[in-house]
Amino acid sequence: MTNSELLKKIQAPFMQEGREEIKTGMEVEIHQVIKEGGKERIQKYKGLVIKTAGKTPLEKTITVRRKVGAFGVEKVFPIHASNIQKIDIIRQFKVRRKSIKFIRDLTWKAARLKEVRK
Repeated sequence: MTNSELLKKIQAPFMQEGREEIKTGMEVEIHQVIKEGGKERIQKYKGLVIKTAGKTPLEKTITVRRKVGAFGVEKVFPIHASNIQKIDIIRQFKVRRKSIKFIRDLTWKAARLKEVRK
């Protein structure tokens, strides 16, 4: 058994079922379970995926950026984390890079991306 096969076998129980492949340039809505004291609630976070990272499927993370007032807020989410209930893909934009961090510096019309229709 090779190392990669062994790694896949160990990571298999921790993988979340039904997660679609998320790419840079997608607008997503992430439903995250937040625990406060003895209560649980679901918080939605909607934004643009500006970066994907991670080599193995269990290590995959996405950086999601959204505008809050005049500021940009970024959050890193592990795709297969147990507190992520589901990830909805709202729409897809045309991008040619794995990381579109340059979008941080763009404003108004310069920050527009072309939407890909399915």
